[in-house]
Amino acid sequence: MKLAVIPARGNSKRIPRKNIKEFAGRPMIAWSIEAAQKAGIFDRIIVSTDDPEIAKTAKLWGADVPFERPAYLSDDNIGTTPVMSHAIHWHVNNGLDPQDVCCIYATAPLMQAEDIVRGLEILHSEGAEFAFSVTTYAFPIQRAFTMRDDGLIEMLDASQFQVRSQDLQEAYHDAGQFYWGTKAAWLSGKPMFGEYSVPVILPRYRVQDIDTAEDWTQAEALFNAMKSN
Repeated sequence: MKLAVIPARGNSKRIPRKNIKEFAGRPMIAWSIEAAQKAGIFDRIIVSTDDPEIAKTAKLWGADVPFERPAYLSDDNIGTTPVMSHAIHWHVNNGLDPQDVCCIYATAPLMQAEDIVRGLEILHSEGAEFAFSVTTYAFPIQRAFTMRDDGLIEMLDASQFQVRSQDLQEAYHDAGQFYWGTKAAWLSGKPMFGEYSVPVILPRYRVQDIDTAEDWTQAEALFNAMKSN
């Protein structure tokens, strides 16, 4: 069984009601549900939520909401892995056996169905435990600096200042869209970013984390540009 789990907690702080706030004419979570549906590979697409309004919205857009996420898995300090483990255990306890399980974030409107499919293919072809979306940093991270308390700057690694940018190693970051894992990997509690994980590389113009109002505006601009093309 291939299972898609979309975690969607109700108590978002920086952008209130972010998961169901309207984005490009529909609730934000609807874009993630649609991407999972278009992938055409899931036996079941569920939303794990503690919020009745999110649950109602998810059902309207075609996802299942087979349980209410417990309160102990719904506070600010809970990570993705315990939520995924709970969803897998629920299915096992109800006579189902999800083997390939994909966590799909509810606030990823730039996500493409073909990337989800590619993630599963990479998971299997590489014999990995996790496969997740990544993209490159737009600027060499070796040139990063911080702001000191006195308002002046300080390089994180001053030894890299004279190195040509083309000689610096390219770095990647989590794209915040989807995370494939085997049932065993999710239940093991292993950190996702380990030697047993493989990347699904996405172009930067299809990646935007959405945590602030500025992120939201940037995501809308990227979405509209993709749509026009």
